[in-house]
Amino acid sequence: MAGTAAFLYWVGAGTVGWLCLRAGLALLSALRVWALGNPAGVGRQLGQWAVVTGGTDGIGKAYAEELAKRGLKIVLISRSQEKLNQVAQEIKENFKVETKTIAADFGSEDIYNGIKAGLEGLEIGILVNNVGVSYEYPEYFLDIPDLDNMIDKLVSVNILSVCKMTRLVLPGMLARSKGVILNISSASGMSPVPLLAIYSATKAFVDFFSQCLHEEYKSKGIIVQSVLPFYVATKLAKIRKPTLDKPSPETYVKSAINTVGLQSRTSGYLIHAIMAWIITTLLPASIALKLTMNFNKKLRARFLKKLKKN
Repeated sequence: MAGTAAFLYWVGAGTVGWLCLRAGLALLSALRVWALGNPAGVGRQLGQWAVVTGGTDGIGKAYAEELAKRGLKIVLISRSQEKLNQVAQEIKENFKVETKTIAADFGSEDIYNGIKAGLEGLEIGILVNNVGVSYEYPEYFLDIPDLDNMIDKLVSVNILSVCKMTRLVLPGMLARSKGVILNISSASGMSPVPLLAIYSATKAFVDFFSQCLHEEYKSKGIIVQSVLPFYVATKLAKIRKPTLDKPSPETYVKSAINTVGLQSRTSGYLIHAIMAWIITTLLPASIALKLTMNFNKKLRARFLKKLKKN
């Protein structure tokens, strides 16, 4: 009996010690990422140019501005030439860097030869695959308005663009053995989000694709980071005023860019990292799924009610 008690004591003590060690290491890692960061990780040492898709609004524009602030020349790729010209001029005036624009609708599949020609000869050190689209409101799959076109659009914009743009830019990075690819996924790709099924699934693809590529090419000097934000105050999220848990794009990007080189998969922002830990670690998957479903059902009902009034 005494031997059994001693054995159980040491098993318990060992388990507690192991858990304390893991907690301590996790705390040190968190301090390294969120308190110190890696501000020197992204800059002109990677290459002269940064390419940003969907760079005229929200998170994409904030990345373009932050990279310009660090001295990189900026290529903006988006659909509206008018908005491209406006943002390119703002960046040129505010940060004194060269800019270039390429008008392209990522909902189409025949745009990549034109983009390739526009990027020809540029020393590209950073690619931000940011362009993305979502639903207008949460909806059951078969009830999504214009469903067939929505399927094509979300797959083309959220998935195909990431693969094709990476295909265009990665060879030049490999030739120089350095480069950073930032793929903007979403917390919706971290775990399933009912009533946003296609969007959630496309963002999960971006996350998995990024993790795979990082593992494939990190030994060759290439960083591929999956960025998984929760809500940010952008037009896409339909949020006007920033809050602590829904930061402005500028606040979010200033935090996220300092995780490059420290985390290959990041929530990008401390509050979002805590939210991700709660959802993926503390909550059972079935409960998280049910809570998300109930939340999106309320959003759906609110939108449809508002639509009827109008």
